[in-house]
Amino acid sequence: MNTISIELNVNGRDWQLSVAPNEMLLNVLRERLHYTGTKYGCGIGECSACTVLMDDTPVLSCQILAVQCVGKKIVTIEGLAEGQESHPMQDAFIEEGAVQCGFCTPAMVLTAAALVKEKPDPENQDIRDALRGNFCRCTGYVKILKAVQSGARKMRELS
Repeated sequence: MNTISIELNVNGRDWQLSVAPNEMLLNVLRERLHYTGTKYGCGIGECSACTVLMDDTPVLSCQILAVQCVGKKIVTIEGLAEGQESHPMQDAFIEEGAVQCGFCTPAMVLTAAALVKEKPDPENQDIRDALRGNFCRCTGYVKILKAVQSGARKMRELS
């Protein structure tokens, strides 16, 4: 199969890659760039485990071709933190016990951080709407809601 040379900006770093025209962003992130915080769940866009931020908007990396990401800023869970300092939303998920098996956590944290960046003081319904489609098999979402609220407070305090 023919390949295409592209440049991707992932977590603030530019990567020169040769990709197949039909290669999904998820596969490039996990298999080539080793950003394994982005999870392969269903592969059909139903579970949201593969969520990353593209230009600050949550997207499903199993549904986006790598070639569609040229000129975009991609952020995975590994790139959300600033240097050695974890992101306030990451801290909130840990403090509120919203991390169980951890499989869905990266997508939840990225989605929540994007929501709060856009809406600094979200209501519970805003959080539910933003996280709709992010499936967690371990919890009843109560701790996740509390974590997003706590993370929003932390993010507002830093603004």
